[in-house]
Amino acid sequence: MPSRSLLSLFRLAAFTLAAAFTCSVFAAPAIGQPAPAFTAVTADGKTLSLDSLKGKTVILEWTNHDCPFVGKHYGSGNMQALQKDAAAKGYVWLQVISSAPGKQGHVDGPAAIKLNASRNAAPSNTLLDPEGKIGKLYGAQTTPHMYLIDANGVLIYKGGIDSLATTDKADIAKAEPYFANALATHAAGRKINPDNTKPYGCSVKYE
Repeated sequence: MPSRSLLSLFRLAAFTLAAAFTCSVFAAPAIGQPAPAFTAVTADGKTLSLDSLKGKTVILEWTNHDCPFVGKHYGSGNMQALQKDAAAKGYVWLQVISSAPGKQGHVDGPAAIKLNASRNAAPSNTLLDPEGKIGKLYGAQTTPHMYLIDANGVLIYKGGIDSLATTDKADIAKAEPYFANALATHAAGRKINPDNTKPYGCSVKYE
């Protein structure tokens, strides 16, 4: 029978391996560094690469329509207002759905398009990421989880949509609007501060 010290070593090794695996899965890109390149299938069956959007400011919004935190921002119209504001600035807004088949929030392309129409959502496009490749590439942890990439392809914001981690629509007006502020600050040509905030919401439903 292994000694207590040997068992402790086994537990420590297992913990270290699990921690390393978690860090590798959620090894998020750093602010001020090039945003990781990707190519994805869109809800309308086409393909879209980040490289094809060079010269444009790009927004990535991780979403899951069954998540109550996502419901808070779509049910109140807050997310749609942000999408329309971004479009008016000439920005490209990409929803990303990383829910795996059989998991909460998984949809195919036609269902994603229908959902957006029913909510009057206005993203530029929706990316289907059922294998979670883009989500893990960006270290996306929650829905929503927001990212802002400048016209040079550099990541300039990542984190929460605002400061109050609740599902109550009434809290939107009380919260510090991190992402709205990031959009406005970038449009004004100033450095975003804070540029890395804590996201909140449902966990991304990876496979």
